[in-house]
Amino acid sequence: MKAAQFSRFGGPEVLEIVDLPDPHPGPGEIRIAVRAAGVNASDWKKRRGEMDQALPQALGHEAAGIVDELGEGVEDFAIGDRVFGLCTAGAAQAELAVLSCCAPIPRPLDFPAAAALPAAVETATRVLDQLGVADGHVLLVHGASGTIGSAAVQLAVARGARVIGTAGLARHDYLRGLGAEPVVYGPGLVARVRAVAPDGVDLALDAAGSGLPDLISLTGGPGQVVTIADFAGAREHGVRFSRGDDGRALHAIRSIGPLIEAGRFALPAVRTFALADMADAHRAGESGGLRGKLVLVIGPDAQRHSGGGLSQE
Repeated sequence: MKAAQFSRFGGPEVLEIVDLPDPHPGPGEIRIAVRAAGVNASDWKKRRGEMDQALPQALGHEAAGIVDELGEGVEDFAIGDRVFGLCTAGAAQAELAVLSCCAPIPRPLDFPAAAALPAAVETATRVLDQLGVADGHVLLVHGASGTIGSAAVQLAVARGARVIGTAGLARHDYLRGLGAEPVVYGPGLVARVRAVAPDGVDLALDAAGSGLPDLISLTGGPGQVVTIADFAGAREHGVRFSRGDDGRALHAIRSIGPLIEAGRFALPAVRTFALADMADAHRAGESGGLRGKLVLVIGPDAQRHSGGGLSQE
């Protein structure tokens, strides 16, 4: 099969498409013919040598496609089913991928939109679970308009929490549409949040990678704050840094479908690239300021996505 890989660390130019042996599912797993695979910040951090030092490395932890092989004991899926999910082997950006946790693609979504779901939904749910967000809580989401932040907003609202979200002024209408009360980030954040929540904030999620002292001040202590974006700050201030190896919230993959089909959950539009243009996808992500999710399209529809494009399907 064709797959994304790099054999040396460096810029996007080190990415290459290589031939790898076809993978096969183990017990409880399925294999899919990949139609779309998500691209995340961890991909370019790995490529730059900031994470795993092993070489060569394949890429990708989330994908959507069509089931073409079943592992032993799998009874919930059949050959030909349209599914999305997580590839714990980290090789989802390929023609074939083995998924260890998956679910049927919700009816309104195409393959690129479904491939944008797993990492955002799992991460947001994991942090909400770690914080214990429940009905009646006041939650502050710092960096609420990004892919993970917007997922956390909607999932917290679905739990019955009141959500305050930080973002630039241009994104406030978007946050209101998700059910959050927006405030501008930056200097003076504590005063602005206290103005809209005079009775206080119970819990905070940092998806922005800055401002942990403000979040600690607003919630009353580091134990009420979790960050997914500021590892150094977490160590300095005693805040929990959430990562997948803490234990993934795999139940999120299976439970998100009903919320989507009920119109209670949506992610921003995805920006699609053909697998052959994966270096351009990395450049787009590393440039900063990107709204929505980067997705590689693989298989029969790849050619029409060459060069990148937006999809809201």
